[in-house]
Amino acid sequence: MNFQVTDKKPCEEAILLDCIGDGVVTIGLDMKIRYMNRAMRELLGYEEGEPLEQLPSCHLLVQGSICSTQDCILERAIRNREKVRNYETVIQNRDGRKIPVSLNTDLLRDDGGNLIGIVETYRDLSQINELKAKLEHHTGSRTRGPLVARSKALQGILDLLPQVANAKATVLIEGESGTGKELIAREIHRLSPRRDQPFVAVNCAALAEGVLESELFGHVKGAFTGALADRLGRFEMAHKGTIFLDEIAEITPLAQVKLLRVLQESEFEKVGGNKTVKVDVRVVAATNKNLAAAVEEGKFRDDLYYRLQVFPIRIPPLRDRQEDLLPLIEHSIARLNRTMGKNVRQIDGPALTLLEAHRYPGNVRELENILEHAFIRCPDHVIRSEHLPESLLSDRSGQERPASKFDTTSRSTLAALEQEAIVQALAQTNWDYKRTCKILGLSRSTLLRRIKHYKLLRPHESKRSNIFQIDTRK
Repeated sequence: MNFQVTDKKPCEEAILLDCIGDGVVTIGLDMKIRYMNRAMRELLGYEEGEPLEQLPSCHLLVQGSICSTQDCILERAIRNREKVRNYETVIQNRDGRKIPVSLNTDLLRDDGGNLIGIVETYRDLSQINELKAKLEHHTGSRTRGPLVARSKALQGILDLLPQVANAKATVLIEGESGTGKELIAREIHRLSPRRDQPFVAVNCAALAEGVLESELFGHVKGAFTGALADRLGRFEMAHKGTIFLDEIAEITPLAQVKLLRVLQESEFEKVGGNKTVKVDVRVVAATNKNLAAAVEEGKFRDDLYYRLQVFPIRIPPLRDRQEDLLPLIEHSIARLNRTMGKNVRQIDGPALTLLEAHRYPGNVRELENILEHAFIRCPDHVIRSEHLPESLLSDRSGQERPASKFDTTSRSTLAALEQEAIVQALAQTNWDYKRTCKILGLSRSTLLRRIKHYKLLRPHESKRSNIFQIDTRK
């Protein structure tokens, strides 16, 4: 495919490409643009007859992070014969306006099969992003596959993932058990150019010390008692794809040495073997422990630690992102309705209060288990406090016992002050939520949650149970 836009009579392929809605650009090995279709010219604001020399060069066309690092698209294509799929970045038009786009690339070869450049296609995401923004403004949260985020902390992490995914750098995900470290790892793989290759997850803590090395790197026949045949390790299984090493702090000193070599040289030997195996694997590791402290204590190699944390991601516990609780509840209930064939639509006030007050030492996984327990016990469409696990009811009774004079007084005083302020603001605005939020400096979702928590009713309403409605359309 070799187009010359200066031809007076454009070739048949160029005419066809002018009929499609996505922008198409071909770039030579010298990083100069060779061809640009009509949609791309319109996207950038260039007239049809303008000569090619006036069009922006390759590095000025794509204004995304992928071009400001060693992961330049063209360089990767030349070096590794890699392609890019659905990479979200930004280009700049002639007037300086930033345009969000989805970028795909493919290799461009001549008739002899020699690489002569790449072809890039750009899909304008402006309209899609505008609709997403309206939806996010309406719901106040975002869902990316199984990842649900309303808190700024988690949204910030999700915003970084497209850039992280398109680099080959090792990622270390830190966070307590149940925070969703594997979900983040899978999202990195899904967004990366390796998405069509294997994703291999290994729980290092679940493998016995004598088995871990063989599981990761494989073994040859006769390497040890019971090794009746050659066996592939997880790294070979993940070739061209991503390997996720969960609980990385648990690997043995010998496995640490081999893993360091894989990260440095992309090679290793199987257990009992002397043949070097080369692999191309993206490594994403995770831990619920403080690896820096383990290094200080001599339990983890410092050189391996620095290799792993090229790009560290810290996932905050659920107790530190309370804003995510209600969206997670809605998401989990919608999923459980599908998998269990039920139609749960509401959580009553006392049950919601228990869920909001719980500290969730097991994080999102614990919340999902609590809701699954409630689903099993719930006979109709409303989850009530008696459907929740006994441990939550025990927490409530423990919270109701006075701890100390200071604690009891301060808690009741703060709660009373908050309730009084909300009641006064609602009365002042005649229950106008928008004006009430402005007076109190609260978001609408927080105000509604507090109204439910304190069981506040309009003066003309009868006293009825406080209900949290579930959006079952998810």
